[in-house]
Amino acid sequence: MADINKEKAEGPINEFNQQVKPVSLWADAWKRLRKNQMAIVGLWVTVFYVLVSILAPVLPIYSYKDQVIDHQNLPPSTRPAGEVMLEVRHAYMLRIAEKEGRTELSEEQQAEYDALVADVAVNPEHQRRYILGTDALGRDLLARTIYGGQISIMIGFIGTVTALLIGIFFGAVAGYIGGWVDNLIMRFVDIMYGLPYMLIVIIMMAILGQNIFILFIAIALVSWLTIARVVRGQVISLKNSEFIEAARAMGTRKRRIILKHLLPNTTGIIIVYSSLSIPSFIMSESFLSFLGLGVSAPRTSWGLLVSEGVSTMTLYPWQLIVPAVAMTIFLFAMNFLGDGLRDAFDPQSKNRV
Repeated sequence: MADINKEKAEGPINEFNQQVKPVSLWADAWKRLRKNQMAIVGLWVTVFYVLVSILAPVLPIYSYKDQVIDHQNLPPSTRPAGEVMLEVRHAYMLRIAEKEGRTELSEEQQAEYDALVADVAVNPEHQRRYILGTDALGRDLLARTIYGGQISIMIGFIGTVTALLIGIFFGAVAGYIGGWVDNLIMRFVDIMYGLPYMLIVIIMMAILGQNIFILFIAIALVSWLTIARVVRGQVISLKNSEFIEAARAMGTRKRRIILKHLLPNTTGIIIVYSSLSIPSFIMSESFLSFLGLGVSAPRTSWGLLVSEGVSTMTLYPWQLIVPAVAMTIFLFAMNFLGDGLRDAFDPQSKNRV
């Protein structure tokens, strides 16, 4: 009796009389995930992006809506905007003078430049610092990139959660009940798969209007098909297992079997799918914004910033490079994290990681 109590207190004993510490699925997955350096880097980058997006309203940055017309298209710099503006304007005036065959500014140009110098000396707006430059309307590109990331990441996470809720419900019901219910749901999924995904989203946005909530709904409503098939396959493979048969023998209701026994055993696959779906949603939103069907002004997103930057990339390349680099880093981080989660939750990968 004492040995039994000791075993319960300290853990099970193997055939060599050695104590075996039980390891849960989550602890085992986390242990293998930590060995994947790229996945950990992707995790920390993702956490950083999410925190910056959440804390955007309290960060010491300018408003993404503030327009200072005198600060149009200023290049990235840590100096006050007034100094950078004077340099840009002076260089522009000199180019005009060279085209007119002069080597110095005309009296009219000099007077205009002196007025700018006087305005810089007294106007506090010219003390702003734009470390990532400004856009064509004199808005801070750092602030717009952060708030654009807030919208893009929000679309990625909300779209993924919505697609998961719909896909898990239909996949679990179809896989467990089977029969005509399974056939009806899966034939509907097949029909939806046969339709062009992006065309459906574009039609919905064109009909329902450009609204951020409509954008969430339009992307999510046609993105649940894959997860429904994945969950259905997992449920079919598990529904005849011994623990499910035991639950049925005890008279457990179907709803409880699905919620308490089947879905928890598909959590790993769902997490992996979610981490790989978020970049897909962000790319879909970016494509729609590039076509002019995404987020509307004054809000912005990475896709909209890239779309605006493409038209000015030859003269002001930072307007394209800044949002493109920010989006690319986040997408790479999510993909590295997704690959790491896939290996961590895959039992066959224990010897590889």
